[in-house]
Amino acid sequence: MVRAAQRSERAARSSVWLEGLEGRARRSGRGGGQPSGLDRDRITEATVRLLDAEGLAKFSMRRLAAELNVTAMSVYWYVDTKDDLLELALDAAFGGLTLPDPAADEDWRDQLRTLAREYRALLVRHPWLSPLAGRFLNIGPNALSFSRVVQQVIRKTGLPAHGVTGAISAVFQFVYGYGTIEGHFLARVATTGMTPDEYHRHAMSEVTQSPDASEVIQESTRIMAARGGDTVEEMLERDFAFALDLLVAGIETMVARSRD
Repeated sequence: MVRAAQRSERAARSSVWLEGLEGRARRSGRGGGQPSGLDRDRITEATVRLLDAEGLAKFSMRRLAAELNVTAMSVYWYVDTKDDLLELALDAAFGGLTLPDPAADEDWRDQLRTLAREYRALLVRHPWLSPLAGRFLNIGPNALSFSRVVQQVIRKTGLPAHGVTGAISAVFQFVYGYGTIEGHFLARVATTGMTPDEYHRHAMSEVTQSPDASEVIQESTRIMAARGGDTVEEMLERDFAFALDLLVAGIETMVARSRD
């Protein structure tokens, strides 16, 4: 009965950031003193390092404990579950963003591009972040700071209030998808020992051997030649910049339409 009640209580708490005093009281009642040399910040930093180095699929509390040279039970003194720790790592990663000041005398277009580029770089730097962003509520302090600045910058565009969330979705769901795919591509390349350019040439060569794909690849080759860019990095950057310009132009159009 007690175990069932504990599971129900855990299921009802949807975020480590909603833990409050009750969660700390539960941990303090587990017996034994606080493990020496550990705290949540140190554990979270180690979690981020491991996720960056080994990926989400290989992460475990046992592996983390070995990295910290402690027992797994020592880690559980600070967090109730692995999910709690992943949620803490997710918000810690958001802390690496450099955010513009919405109150500064700076054009909203430049600030929006800065936010989009920062978010893209974050997703590429931490490929494990994108699946976790869809798993948790993202109400940690760093994620909330990012969301607050995004809302303030979008409000500077002059869009009517009912269009703010749609504009945010258009821009940042695009960035989420672009950064996720780019991050996974670079992670896949890293496992091959090739450079991104070598991998791209190899992949294009392999795919053209498929009769079903050859026509599509030939058309893609013409499109890529028209786009320009000598390296994968340049191609990715040009596509991202152009797509972002399209979204900015769309916001400008909707602002003008709302004033007619």
